[in-house]
Amino acid sequence: MHYQRRPSWALPEAAVTSEHLFLNRRKVLAGMGLGAGLLALPGRGRAEAGVSPLEAAMNPAYADAGRELTSEELSSTYNNFYEFGSSKRISQEAQRLDVNGWTIKIGGMVEEEFEIGFEDLMGRMQMEERIVRHRCVEAWSMVVPWTGFPLSELVKIAKPLSSAKYIKMQTFLDPDVATEQRAAWWPWPYTEGLTMDEAMNELSFMVTGAYGKELHKQFGAPMRLHTPWKYGFKSIKSIDRIEFTDERPLSFWEELADAEYGFWANVNPEVDHPRWSQAEELPLGAEEKIPTLLYNGYAEQVADMYGNLPEEVGERFWR
Repeated sequence: MHYQRRPSWALPEAAVTSEHLFLNRRKVLAGMGLGAGLLALPGRGRAEAGVSPLEAAMNPAYADAGRELTSEELSSTYNNFYEFGSSKRISQEAQRLDVNGWTIKIGGMVEEEFEIGFEDLMGRMQMEERIVRHRCVEAWSMVVPWTGFPLSELVKIAKPLSSAKYIKMQTFLDPDVATEQRAAWWPWPYTEGLTMDEAMNELSFMVTGAYGKELHKQFGAPMRLHTPWKYGFKSIKSIDRIEFTDERPLSFWEELADAEYGFWANVNPEVDHPRWSQAEELPLGAEEKIPTLLYNGYAEQVADMYGNLPEEVGERFWR
């Protein structure tokens, strides 16, 4: 299995990772006669062996986020998912989402458009576990152990044309289930996008699980995006459509308020939101704020993508 180099900001896993979270599952597997070798099997091999694709090896390059892990109790009950309401307490309402038989449509500028079932997609992927930081534009943050696969692997399956410059993603549209989607003033379905360089970056991650479990519905089951150097609203949830295009997508929050929630949305403590400072953040469960880092601390992996932006974007590149 090939892993990216260990970045300079990563600390030893034992420094912050709670032992019960990551070792207990492996003890259970060992008791069943399933060792580390099986965990390292490619996705298709695991599927054929009858092992859940959630059982993924830790990627050592992301074994630690340099901060304390956020408890599952906190992170799973403080969620933005506007399809189910505008408060942070939508975890129960989100359970209405039915992910059985979920499919993802892939189209646009690709060799051939197709639709793939979520389970089939999982079977083609080599799953891994990562501990990464998440920074909300609202100035709160958390650290979560995600399970999933690099977005770049999905791009390879999609086979986009060389002329494609962006990847556009959309969330499901079902007002009978997500009652907030009945509100005409929201530009449903939720839409987000990345440049192809961003999509192929090692940090762009398709999340299918958290805390060693299938992805919580309030987190965006069955599959969401996570781009840890960007503000959280860029991490679209419950994806069911992916399109490759040569036109920059107009994202959900950009359409609503482009002066506040722009396409680039990279974490930058020196560029304030028009209504509050971005210099600090409050980790969930903490009592004191901590300084926010440029690119959320992931500059080593992503800074080189933004060296040639137009001046008007470069000055406020989060917008």
